Amino acid sequence: MKTLNMEAKQKETAKTVKISGAEAVIRCLLEENADLAFGYPGGAIMPVYDEIYKYHDKFHHVLTRHEQGAAHAAQGFARVTGKPGIVFATSGPGATNLVTGIADAQIDSTPLVCITGQVASHLLGSDAFQETDIIGISTPVTKWNYQVTKASEIPAVMAKAFYIAKSGRPGPVLIDITKDAQFGELDYSYEKCEKVRSYRAVPKMNAEKIQEAATIINNAKKPFIVWGQGVIIGEAEQEFKNFIEKTDIPSASTALGLSALETKHPLNVGMVGMHGNYAPNVLTNECDVLIAIGMRFDDRVTGNLNTYAKQAKVIHFDIDPAEIDKNVKTDVAVLGNVKQTLVEVMKLVDKADHKSWMSEFDKLYQIEVDKVINDQLNPTKEGLTMGEVLGGINKVSNGDAVVVSDVGQHQMFACRYADFIKSRSSVTSGGLGTMGFALPAAIGAKIGVPEREVVAIIGDGGYQMTCNELGTILQTKAAVKIVVLNNSYLGMVRQWQELFFDKRYASTEMISPDFVKLAGAYDIEATRVSKREDLEDAIKTMMASKEAFFLEVVIEQEDNVFPMIPTGATVSDIRLS
Repeated sequence: MKTLNMEAKQKETAKTVKISGAEAVIRCLLEENADLAFGYPGGAIMPVYDEIYKYHDKFHHVLTRHEQGAAHAAQGFARVTGKPGIVFATSGPGATNLVTGIADAQIDSTPLVCITGQVASHLLGSDAFQETDIIGISTPVTKWNYQVTKASEIPAVMAKAFYIAKSGRPGPVLIDITKDAQFGELDYSYEKCEKVRSYRAVPKMNAEKIQEAATIINNAKKPFIVWGQGVIIGEAEQEFKNFIEKTDIPSASTALGLSALETKHPLNVGMVGMHGNYAPNVLTNECDVLIAIGMRFDDRVTGNLNTYAKQAKVIHFDIDPAEIDKNVKTDVAVLGNVKQTLVEVMKLVDKADHKSWMSEFDKLYQIEVDKVINDQLNPTKEGLTMGEVLGGINKVSNGDAVVVSDVGQHQMFACRYADFIKSRSSVTSGGLGTMGFALPAAIGAKIGVPEREVVAIIGDGGYQMTCNELGTILQTKAAVKIVVLNNSYLGMVRQWQELFFDKRYASTEMISPDFVKLAGAYDIEATRVSKREDLEDAIKTMMASKEAFFLEVVIEQEDNVFPMIPTGATVSDIRLS
């Protein structure tokens, strides 16, 4: 017995090596195949940055120009790759500058591992220089957070952080590490985390619920599917496509679900929501079965909940039990990863034909084409429209580009008019609606998938919130294509002021700098277009460039995004003008 114990001890000793806490952080990241981080150094995180310097041949760091930019860049990276984005920041303002990006990641289910430095443990609570309680601040907007005060804690905490960030419904985690824990030594060994007590990442499938769902679907005369980002997160794109093709059910996407199904698939009837397509919004209140797959019934999707799909039986496929019955009462909840649950329900559903029901979507779509879409894609007005810019990009990209959109009118135009043929091609700030998201997120996306074309669609307002990240492009040479749709207004707010506040344009007119000169200062080729006859060539030149390119398009000032569901209205009350 003593010999066996000695052998076990020798094996354990062989697995460990004495290193600093800061080095342990980098080693843990490499153990998780995370060899890239976005961040900004400072005093409290300096020991970790010293290890980044030493590990420069194995670990790459992208220096952004602001910590918020680092968080958004990590989001863009995570959204296109499916891997957690890694972020570093120092204590105090460095950590608090991450909060907007972390909150954005939390509501949009984006996996991030954020690592912040903290003052030495003996100074905690003393209001030391750059001390902020980032654990308390970030608790409402993280999936999990933890403060490390001893070097020996680092490997287990890092392993747990990665497991929580990636598993189930993904999200951001934050690890705050005191400076003495970074300098301290530990006997290092690493073991990946595979479970956490009291945390069930994926609910157990219920065969009875799957049978109930299949029965309702088989008896449906007018079934309708709304899918969300859960299809993408669950890597269930093929299973989803197989399901809708067998059941012949018209399907619409949320803003975050875009690109899970190719835009031109015959069963893709567009996007639901406040600025979604006419047919799927109106017919939500006429279907007899509403099937929600990997979406959370956000208020921008449902409009007035008191009138939302009251005539329909509701089946909700989701991985997160907290989303069931949170906003919309369900008849059947199918819990689990949709990659598995759709396979199981596929075994029980009949091959169907809903051509008559689909024709109702086609009729309403034609109304939208005549009253809205033609005016955007083939305008007769003198000024350029946002829709025709997206149409021009489609012609060159053939739907194969990653489109990263900011927040505002241009975001809704991008969601409505960009074509997609591959999953993980649409990146936008959904739940939080963060202006300034697109430029840093596009940089992160391009670094994540350098072989793909990445186009950022940004308004003149949001662009000026994070245009300092042009410096990150200058340093990394990330070949992002930046399109600023400039209408000299905070366009979405101005649209609401026009429609609901009697055109009282309070604080929405935007005077901007010379964006072309600004891009030139960062050594980025740039051009400005204000005439329709110049647009096509400008887009072709931009897309053909092997380097970063900036294109400013001067847009009709009162170019509004329609359809639109007014706040508090039902989806049936969607306006075409």
